[in-house]
Amino acid sequence: MQHGPAVRRRKLGAELRALRTGAGLTSGEAARLVGWHQSKVSRIETGASGVKPADVRLLLDTYDVHDAQLRELLLVLAGSEDGDGRHHWWHAYRGVLPPTYRDFISLESQASAMRTLETSVVPGLLQTPEYARAVTRAAVGGLDEEADERLDALVAVRLARQDVLRADPPLKLSAVLDEAVLHREIGGPEVMARQRRRLRESALLPQVRLQVLPFAAGEHIGITGPFVIFSFSSTSDLDVVVLDHLTSSLYLERKEDLQAYTEAFNALQFHALSPEDSLDYIAGIGDGA
Repeated sequence: MQHGPAVRRRKLGAELRALRTGAGLTSGEAARLVGWHQSKVSRIETGASGVKPADVRLLLDTYDVHDAQLRELLLVLAGSEDGDGRHHWWHAYRGVLPPTYRDFISLESQASAMRTLETSVVPGLLQTPEYARAVTRAAVGGLDEEADERLDALVAVRLARQDVLRADPPLKLSAVLDEAVLHREIGGPEVMARQRRRLRESALLPQVRLQVLPFAAGEHIGITGPFVIFSFSSTSDLDVVVLDHLTSSLYLERKEDLQAYTEAFNALQFHALSPEDSLDYIAGIGDGA
C-alpha cells in the first residue's frame, strides 16, 4: 500500500522504463542522449526520486513517444501541468485541497474508466449542489466564516470534477450503490428527493452504469467499505485502487490487489439489481418533494 505521490512515482517510473526498453535503449544510452548521469534515469525508473514534467517530455521525445493521451497521462503523474505548461483547473484551489485529494482528482481527470462501490453517500460525480454541500459540511465541520469559505471552495471543486462525464471522450463510470445510500437523509427530504432524481437522470447517460445493491442481498464482499478503481486506456499498468480514510487515502497498485478488487466489483455487480431494475427501484422510493 502506498500514498498517492509514491504510487505516481513508481507507476511513472515503470512506464518510462517500459518505453525506454521498447525504444531499444539501455538506461546508460538514454542518459547519454538526454545529457544526464545514468543514476538519474535509474532513480526515476525505480520511483526513488520525483521527476519534473519537463524531464518527462525530454525522455518521451527521446523514446519517440507521440501518443498524445499517453504523454498527457504521464505528465500528470509527473506533476501538475499539462503538455502545454498550463495549470489544471484544480490549482486554483491548492490552498484548500489536501495533497491526497489533488492526487485523486488528477487520476480521475485522466482515467478512461472508474468503478466505484459506495456504501454511505452518492458518488461525488453524481451529486447535486445541495447534496454536495451537505456532505462536505459534515466532513469539514465548523461554522465560522473561514470554514464557510473553505466549504464553498470544496463544493465548487466537487461540482467541477463532474465535467469528466461531459469530456470528449467522457469518463466511463460504473457505480454500485448500497441501498443505504438512497435512504440516508443527507440535507433533508427535499435534498434527497432531488438527489434521487439526479441519479435517475444520470443513469440514462450512455457513459454511466448505475446499480443498486439492495438490503435483501444480505452480507456482501463490499461490506468492509467503499473503494474506487481507476483504469486508463493507454496502459493497464497504471490502473490503481483507491481506499479513502478520514484523513488520508491509500493507493493499491499491485496486480494482486487490482485483481482482487476487480473480482470483488464484478461480484457486487452480479448481486446488485440490473441497471434497469435499479432505475425502477430508485423511482419506487418516491421523490418525497
